[in-house]
Amino acid sequence: MRTPKSPDAAGEFGPELRRRRIAAGLTLTRLAELLNYSKGHLSKIERGHKTPPPDLARRCDARLGAGGELERLVPSAAPEPGTGVDGATVDDEAWLLRVGRDGVRWPGGLGRRQLLAVGATSLLGAGVAAAVVPRQAAAETAPVDIFRLQFDQMRTLGQTTDPGVLLPLLTVQTHTLRELAVQAGASSRPTLLALAARYAEYAGWMAQEAGDDPAALWWTARAVELAEAGGDRDLASYALVRRALVTLYAGDAAQTVELVARAQEGRLPPRIRGLAAQREAQGHALAGDHAASLRALDRARELLARAAAEDGAGPPVLGTSTLADPAAMVTGWCLHDLGRPAQAAEVLDREYPRIPAHAVRSRARYGLRRALAHAATGEIEHACALASELLPLVPALRSATISTDVQRLARELARFRANRAVLDLQPALAAALHP
Repeated sequence: MRTPKSPDAAGEFGPELRRRRIAAGLTLTRLAELLNYSKGHLSKIERGHKTPPPDLARRCDARLGAGGELERLVPSAAPEPGTGVDGATVDDEAWLLRVGRDGVRWPGGLGRRQLLAVGATSLLGAGVAAAVVPRQAAAETAPVDIFRLQFDQMRTLGQTTDPGVLLPLLTVQTHTLRELAVQAGASSRPTLLALAARYAEYAGWMAQEAGDDPAALWWTARAVELAEAGGDRDLASYALVRRALVTLYAGDAAQTVELVARAQEGRLPPRIRGLAAQREAQGHALAGDHAASLRALDRARELLARAAAEDGAGPPVLGTSTLADPAAMVTGWCLHDLGRPAQAAEVLDREYPRIPAHAVRSRARYGLRRALAHAATGEIEHACALASELLPLVPALRSATISTDVQRLARELARFRANRAVLDLQPALAAALHP
């Protein structure tokens, strides 16, 4: 990991860019052409009159072979407050359901003990569909298959639904499974707790999609508790991968890499190690470390292929279930962050058609990154055509992470305001930015 950026590093970028440009034998005009930026804009950056955006710094770094030194001179965005990675700092009761005569309210309400006392029957009485069995039969006929099927349906629903709408349902299912586990015998209890942990982990992802990072971390911590109660200590390592996604979107490359380093021990299942290696690659890409990012991607590809060969019946797989080759798709993301948009576009063009049609959230996420990569290469009309098909989907998805991609695309296209395709895209872009 390279040394941290100093507070006055931004003022050094312009002179260093000019020095490296001249050393490479490039005129300002030629470099501007290669980067798809105006000569006047680059001139102001070289003279210190403008601070370069991170994407431009990465492209300059990649084009001039600076090995991350140029990107290092641009301060990264400070992480959002309240997104620590050592567990949620909020009250443990804050995200539990309130069940009353008016129905289910979210968030706030009953504490853990009271919720357990309410039990599954009251939850059903409140109008929430949850499959349960009588208390006296729970130990013998735990409805694992029903809840397993419902989990798959929840993930499918999560591809097209406002995550805030899905969270109450996930909460009910998690707590119902926990109650059933308390009632069940020793043989079925671990399976019920493992499934409850997966519901809680997915609730964490939906919370992050809803833009609530503290809630996401809280749910991740609950998932680890449930898994460990069922004898599974591996989920604690996967929780580091989930927490690293929060720091990645907060722009903290060093923390992202540090977190997932602890989730790659040899004893862990290959899928967890593969997902951790993917996140490490993204962290290195954000830091501009091309070689380290590609090494991590190679490890991820090997580990995830091994996991796919070993996966059988059991709990739902961790991580995405909609990407045919997650490592390849993440490679495209990393290449863009490494300042290589043309290579990124090539990878994303190849992988995007393999996303199933029903995976709307995934198609919007990676499709917008694909459009961003093409825009960064100067293919503005093509980028706008790709984005025009996806932007109408964004308001209904209400995804905080996809909104980040929309903002990046808007900044990229803002440099081409006079372009007819960009002008035509503005209404859809504005609706996606301000749903």
